[in-house]
Amino acid sequence: MELLDGKYWSNAILDEIKSELADIKGKISPDIGLAVIVVGDDPASKVYVKNKISACEKVGITSKLYTFPTEYTQTELISLIQKLNKDSNTAGILVQLPLPKQISEKAILETISPQKDVDGFSPYQVGLLSIGEKSLVPCTPKGIMVLLKKYNIPICGAHAVVIGRSNIVGKPISNLLIQENATVTICHTKTRNLTDITLTADIIIVATGKPKLLTADMVKDGSIVVDVGINRINGKLQGDVDFEAVKDKCSYITPVPGGVGPMTIAMLMSNTLEAYKRQNGIS
Repeated sequence: MELLDGKYWSNAILDEIKSELADIKGKISPDIGLAVIVVGDDPASKVYVKNKISACEKVGITSKLYTFPTEYTQTELISLIQKLNKDSNTAGILVQLPLPKQISEKAILETISPQKDVDGFSPYQVGLLSIGEKSLVPCTPKGIMVLLKKYNIPICGAHAVVIGRSNIVGKPISNLLIQENATVTICHTKTRNLTDITLTADIIIVATGKPKLLTADMVKDGSIVVDVGINRINGKLQGDVDFEAVKDKCSYITPVPGGVGPMTIAMLMSNTLEAYKRQNGIS
């Protein structure tokens, strides 16, 4: 068994981004800005945002954090996003999810300029991804694909089982795997005989938010397991995979923490740089 070390590779990628940004700034002195908007007081969101801001500082992206109380209105948020859409110093806009119940996630994602949608969640970017055109890919799926490729894991012709059908992970990672010529099965809460399906998988990607959902009896020997889950149990982080039980059956597996999470942050920085380059005609 070998760990898919997201922490190592994310640091390597961030170093590459830092170097490229320094080169760009040396030529045209841009201010590459990322606007991060947080509404409400969700503890997990605070942790995620802190990590994103730290990554910005590491690579040389100028971050601007906007924090608002839970009572902040949809109208106010849309107005802010519209201003940021027009701001030439803002290359990317990220609205931390989930949002309070009075704000429509759909309306907010549709307001963000597709060119600045570094999360890759807007209908425009989702549409490009679905037809295989170049797009700003959602950060977690993009990070998974980069991690698999860093370890030269064969995807073409492999049977990949994705457990979870969210717009953030399950659907986009399925699209990306198909584009790499994998045979993809998507499973979810209504799937029957889940174990029968996972036992046929060469690659299993679990993104459900249910601790230890994937157990040893569900995994065939030599498979690759990617755990997207982050669950806090008794003060400790726990993935969607029963890691200790499953690891000895795998050829590769992601740890939690230290697997997919750091790659997600690295891909956000990558998307912000890519968005800036597209907006300014930099190849």
